[in-house]
Amino acid sequence: MKIGVIPDCFRLPIKQAIKKSAELELDGIQPYATKGELDPSNMTKTARDDFKKFVSDLGLEISAIVGDFGGHGFVDSKTLDWRVKRTKEVIDLAFHLDVKVVTTHIGVVPEDKSTTEWNLLLQSLPEVGSYAYQKGVFLATETGPEPTEVLKKLLDELNNPGIMVNYDPANLVMVAGDDPVKGVYTLKNYIVHTHAKDGIKLPDENNKKRWKELPLGEGNVNFPEYLSAMKDIGYSGFFTIEREVGDNPEIDIIKARDFLRHLSKKLNY
Repeated sequence: MKIGVIPDCFRLPIKQAIKKSAELELDGIQPYATKGELDPSNMTKTARDDFKKFVSDLGLEISAIVGDFGGHGFVDSKTLDWRVKRTKEVIDLAFHLDVKVVTTHIGVVPEDKSTTEWNLLLQSLPEVGSYAYQKGVFLATETGPEPTEVLKKLLDELNNPGIMVNYDPANLVMVAGDDPVKGVYTLKNYIVHTHAKDGIKLPDENNKKRWKELPLGEGNVNFPEYLSAMKDIGYSGFFTIEREVGDNPEIDIIKARDFLRHLSKKLNY
């Protein structure tokens, strides 16, 4: 099992965070590339080459880069042109860094195909998906806002080889109230990257969804069954630790690493 981390979770300057990832003997990193030092607009060719060497010299692999610009994703008509342009810039960065996956949130996929949001996704995603595929890159949408069956309907209709999935089991539990083990089989043909995260869904309040992220093994993701399912479908990519909250992310990341290693050994995965 290859275990990575989103280095930004350490809440350190990016190069310090990447060095910390190496110190913790992780296999890879998935950094954000939407602002700051790694924003494509801030990286010359020399800077890209230097960064690639910096990561490699530490014995790490860049499993993916995060190209999530927040907001409502590709269902927001007001920011759509800007988002497509910026996403292509991150795809170009991935290409220059020899990274095969860019992850993002495409926006909430509606169940109703007759909606404006559904049509916006069908209009915009083929452009960025085809652009990514021509560069040898996958644009992987993160699971969570909608059940896996709904996401699969969209992916099947798009039928675009550049649009894949970054599977986050915790998001499915916390936000969609979906079964992350069953979802593995639903999306098995699309999963190219995963996040290792855990949490619980809280009761809705004033028609707003609520959730709580927790350290791995303390939430409602059944990790033994989830990892068994991933092994069953033949997934051999990264499990990238994401810890967005907590007072001491480094301690939680170490616990997550050890938790995954223990299960990996137990499952012979």
